[in-house]
Amino acid sequence: MALWQGRSRRKPTGGRIKLARKKRKFEIGAEVQPTVLGEPRFKHIRARSGIKKIRALGVSHANVVDPSTGKAQRVKIESVVENPANPNYVQRNIITRGAIIKTEMGLARVTSRPGQTGVVNAVLIEKEE
Repeated sequence: MALWQGRSRRKPTGGRIKLARKKRKFEIGAEVQPTVLGEPRFKHIRARSGIKKIRALGVSHANVVDPSTGKAQRVKIESVVENPANPNYVQRNIITRGAIIKTEMGLARVTSRPGQTGVVNAVLIEKEE
């Protein structure tokens, strides 16, 4: 089912607005396709004005930057520890921007949007000893 992102038919007071036109194709939003931890899978999307997006449907590695040294490494993601977007995402291992993931280097916070860019970039927040 398509998601309509047009103007509401209700005023802030609750009264109805009679729309002067019907729904338009450019007002349709995309269905949610979360990025999960697992086998790498990607989907190429053509967005409005011809912009190409790569949607990561599954990822297994992340580019993690160590702020103390400034170096980045590609490391394996072990699990999702916390996700402020939705607590249920932790159980389902869904990765979004702001999620805290457990990697081989330690805990890291995701700084990229995997559903838009197709890449998981993260910054190390805690080193394991």
